[in-house]
Amino acid sequence: MKKIILLLTLSFFCTTIFSQSNKSSKKSSSSLVLAKSENVSAEMNKNKFYLSFTNKEEKKDTILLKTFDSNKVPLECKIEAFITKGTTLHKITWLEKKSAITKLKTEDAVTTVSVICDIASKTKVLTNEQTMTKIKEIHFLDVNQTVSETIDKIRNEGFECIVNKQGDVVLKNKGKENKMIYNPSDKKFVFASAGQSKKK
Repeated sequence: MKKIILLLTLSFFCTTIFSQSNKSSKKSSSSLVLAKSENVSAEMNKNKFYLSFTNKEEKKDTILLKTFDSNKVPLECKIEAFITKGTTLHKITWLEKKSAITKLKTEDAVTTVSVICDIASKTKVLTNEQTMTKIKEIHFLDVNQTVSETIDKIRNEGFECIVNKQGDVVLKNKGKENKMIYNPSDKKFVFASAGQSKKK
């Protein structure tokens, strides 16, 4: 009888220890990986968006990219590694969507966010946003508001962020183009020259 009680007690302790270790492993894996490139990944943990990587000591390290509202998440994340001025950098790109709806107007905005990071120094060296908004608006053609027409238009704000073959950043929109060159000593991108208007 004593042996049976001892066996039951041991099995109870084993079950308790196993379930606790199971819970702790679930807690540690609460990050959601949205993009991955070699040892670098973009991860969402609760409402914080991180760039996660392995440092020189083979330990996991992070750079906070952005804190989101509880109901928002980054979409279509991409990681692009490139070399500029002998330094390896990572460009992380994602989309953010937002809608505003009223009785007479609907606006659907898509923002492309680009963040360039230097994981060796754990710094963000450049952040850029470009937003395209599709607008649908009802215009009344008479005072009594009995006749109307729907007008569709697109509004663009900001610059598209492109990394060229030399590792320089080109920021461009419909009428302007700016080139930025990486400065390794300051760990940031600086404008190569004043913005130039595109030739028509």
